[in-house]
Formats: sequence, structure tokens, C-alpha cells
Amino acid sequence: MTARRLMVLGTGSDVGKSLLVAGLCRAYARRGLKVAPFKAQNMSNNAAVTADGGEIGRAQALQARAAGVPLSVHMNPVLLKPETDVDAQVVVQGRVLGRYSASAYQQLKPGLRAAVVESLGHLSAAHDLVLIEGAGSGAERYLRPQDISNMGLAEAADLPALLVGDDSRGGVTAAVIGHHRLWTDRERARIAGVIVNKFRGDPDIFAPAAADIRAETGWPVLGLVRWSDAARALPEEDSLGFGRKRGAAGGLVIAVPELPRMANYDDLDPLAAEPGVDLRWVRPGQPIPAEADIVLLPGSKATRMALEAVRAEGWDIDLRAHLRRSGRVVGLCAGFQMLGQAVRDPDGIEGPPGETEGLGLFDVVTTLTADKRLAEIDATDEISGLRVTGYEMHMGRTVGPGLDRPWLRIGGRPEGAVSADGRVMGSYLHGLFGADGFRGHWLTAMGGTASATDHAARLDRALDTVAVEIGGALDLDALLAQAR
Repeated sequence: MTARRLMVLGTGSDVGKSLLVAGLCRAYARRGLKVAPFKAQNMSNNAAVTADGGEIGRAQALQARAAGVPLSVHMNPVLLKPETDVDAQVVVQGRVLGRYSASAYQQLKPGLRAAVVESLGHLSAAHDLVLIEGAGSGAERYLRPQDISNMGLAEAADLPALLVGDDSRGGVTAAVIGHHRLWTDRERARIAGVIVNKFRGDPDIFAPAAADIRAETGWPVLGLVRWSDAARALPEEDSLGFGRKRGAAGGLVIAVPELPRMANYDDLDPLAAEPGVDLRWVRPGQPIPAEADIVLLPGSKATRMALEAVRAEGWDIDLRAHLRRSGRVVGLCAGFQMLGQAVRDPDGIEGPPGETEGLGLFDVVTTLTADKRLAEIDATDEISGLRVTGYEMHMGRTVGPGLDRPWLRIGGRPEGAVSADGRVMGSYLHGLFGADGFRGHWLTAMGGTASATDHAARLDRALDTVAVEIGGALDLDALLAQAR
């Protein structure tokens, strides 16, 4: 099988490339095609564990779900997981390569082109259609010499492309024409047309803009894809979209401090979707609300930095007051590590070597190590006996007597911890709230109410709706004819 291939470039980050590719994956899969998503380089701390034992960006995991195919490291061969403003963990074909500064990574990138092309070839050999998502803006000249994810890849793999602009921010005409002017004639020739995304309003009013785009660039506007309310049910990957999901006012109040380098915060999507949950993100500069029933510490790519931020914001004092009011505290992954006595990083895995005092709510200590735990998990809740599924994705080993009261059990292995009074809980397991039965039992035990929401079915309904919306806005036959 040799796939046809089509690239989706954007005029910037968060213009909706990921969602558009997800919708196209579902639309073409429903036509009987075997479709695979691909993104050469992704920057995100929201990631998923693959069937072949690696990790990829959350957007590609969602796109694979839309296509109905197993996750593969080849769908996102280069994943950057930021740890500071200038450093990131570099993951290549699912495995950690190391920690690099931005400048060092620019020097490394040309050497990664072979892995990118190999992964694209691997998917092309096993599918009918590969839909390729670009990264950020497709026309940044200063990045062009080392580019492995936009026009650099398009030229290396001889790919046709679409250009997507975001109407919701304004300036879409200027963004498209600006890209045309920054590209060479050879690069411009790869663009089959323009898609205007996140459109609201009357299409007739946009007609002069479409005419301007055609006159200035020669590219046709292939369609106006309207803003999708259904997309609110889908996980966010890009940090620019962070914090849009809040939950319903008046329910069980779950306060979530916004930590530096937050990771896998889609763990909270099933809770935010519950009609009986009021999920509140606590921004820097804000106190943890006194009316919170639960304070939930999410994952982070920089655990010690997150601990320092908790203290700098005074949230550690708020947490102690919260517990005195008989509140509850939950820590997930790095949030679990933070609840211990200390987080040690002797080898400088996440930053300068050293040790940071934890919040002291569990008698455990975490030591960060170079080995990364990546595994899909099938576990049992010790309290209810209900099944929980998810994945582990962390660097570090947690030990101590606080683990003698586990939250979950994986086979015969205890996992996580629960305090003696049951009001503090922690686990390494991402995705556990996606298990409907467990989530319902847990919410009831926390003093709230649970719905009969089927989280997986909710995601699939949203993907179906997005696919129908995109199919109504674009000529799918014409787009497929552009692929080669």
C-alpha cells in the first residue's frame, strides 16, 4: 500500500490545524480509507503512550482515534516537551533523546530529518492516505534552513499542501498574503488552496476577502470552516487553548492550580464534562478558593519548578487551610510527587541538580531518573474495586512508607497512595477519570453527584460532528484529488 499524502500548513499556532486534520481523518475513514495522521515535529507537554511503547503528542493521538487506527510513534517522530523557556526534552520516535537548549536543538534538527522521512515512509507504506500537519507558521524564514516540519518537509517528501488561516482572530487575509510573499515560487506552487478556519458570520461578507486572496496569491479559497462548538468536547493540546474548559457552576468545586509546564491536563476533561462538577483553574496571583471541595494538582514537566511556584504563590498555605476545613487534595503524576517529603534530581534531569522540599502530605520521596516509564495501564481502584484504565508517563521513582496505603492496584502491584484519613490521594496514572464507573463512584465518595456520561462515546460523537461540519464546508473529493 502506497498512501496518497496531503499536508495542512497554518498561518500560525492555534489556527485549528490539529482539529481540521482530526475531522478529515474521521471523514475519510468513514469513506472506507485507511488513514494515518502525521506531524513531524510537535511541541507539547500533553502526550499519549503508543501501542508500540513510545509517546506522541496528544493531537496525533486524537487524530489516530478519529481515523480508527492504533497509535504509533511514527505519527509524531519528533516531540519537544518544554521544561523551561529555553530548554526542552527531545523525544525521537517515541524515546527520549535528551534535554537540549533551543540553540542546541536548532543544530540537532537537520540530523533528525532522516527519522522524520523514515516515519513518514513507514506510515505511507501501510495506509491509503496520510494527512500531514505542519507546525506553527509555515513561512518563518529564520527557521527555514533547519525546517523539518513545514515547507522543509514538503520539499523533502514532495508534498502538496493546503494553507489554513484563523478568521476568529482577524487578519486572516494579511496572514495568507504574507505567507505567499515569504515563500519562494517553488514553495508557493505546492499550495493547492486556502482554508479559512473558525469562521463566524455571513460568507457573503467574506467574499471580497476571498477575491483579494485569489488576486494576490493565485490560490483559491477552498472553503470557510465554521467555528465548531462540538470541538469543546475534545482534548486541548496547544497551551494557547489551555483553560477553556471550566465545568458547571454550582457543583462539586474542584480547584486546579495552574502550574508551570503543566502536562497532560486533558486528564481533567472528563471531570469538566460532568454537570455536577465546577472545575476552576486557579491562575497565578489568585488564591485557592475557600469554597473548594477538592484541590487537584495536575502533572507538570518540571516538578521542582512547580513546587517552587506553589510556594511563591502561597498555595502551600492555602492547601493547609483547605485541609483544616476538611477539604480533599488529589495529585496526579508530578502532582503526586509534589505531595511527598522531597523531590530529588541528583543528575539534573529537569534542571540544575538539587533537591526541593515537598508539601509533606505523604511520607514518600521521589528521585528523578533518566529512565522514563511509558506504559498503558489496566488497574483496579482499591476502594471500589472498579476497573481503571490509563497510562503512566513519568521520570522518577517514588518510595516510602506512604505507599503502604495504595490508591490503585495494577495486577499485584500497588500504585499511588491514600492518606490515613482518606482526604489526600495521589497516583501516577494519567487518564484514570476517563473510566466512567470509577469516575462516578469517586465523585459520589467526594460528596458530589455523577452523571451517566460515557466519556469515550462523547469524544467519538464530537469527532463525528466535526467530520460532518468539515465535510459540509469543504469538497472532500476535490481535496483527496490534490493528495499524491
